[in-house]
Amino acid sequence: MIGLDACFYGTHSLRRTKATLIYKKTGNLRAVQLLLGHTKIESKVRYLGIEVDDALAVAEQIDV
Repeated sequence: MIGLDACFYGTHSLRRTKATLIYKKTGNLRAVQLLLGHTKIESKVRYLGIEVDDALAVAEQIDV
């Protein structure tokens, strides 16, 4: 409907894009984790395209 070729975009790619944008804007890994419903940090890093060590360093700074 907006002129994008549907074979290149789907709900999963949009989900990943939204999560990446939230992380880039806020740097809040916990928020992304909650929004995606992930329990493991490895799941988030796949979405965000960041290194596991970097993600762990950020996650350790956030108290739950």
